[in-house]
Amino acid sequence: QVQLVESGGGLVQPGGSLRLSCAASGFTFSRYAMSWYRQAPGKGRELVATITITGSTTTYADSVKGRFTISRDNAKNTVYLQMNSLEPADTAVYYCKALVMSTWGQGTQVTVSS
Repeated sequence: QVQLVESGGGLVQPGGSLRLSCAASGFTFSRYAMSWYRQAPGKGRELVATITITGSTTTYADSVKGRFTISRDNAKNTVYLQMNSLEPADTAVYYCKALVMSTWGQGTQVTVSS
């Protein structure tokens, strides 16, 4: 079955960086566009970034554009989210998902605080 395992979250000070990873299994990873979402406390789930099958095209929410970078390694069945210049507003649980599938991972908590 489809499994997505996110990792790399943690507590970081404002201005810091984190790199999230999402290991996928149970489907042919290289055939699916992937995405990262986040859900802040008391808010709905927000689409943060997407990446096409080959990685040639990426999209970002306006709130993270210029600070976050999505990438993928099809040989490792893994999608990444490099997050720089983190702000307290980036505090959320981060999830990855294949764009056309309904399966979610357990998420990884990112907390930006001094």
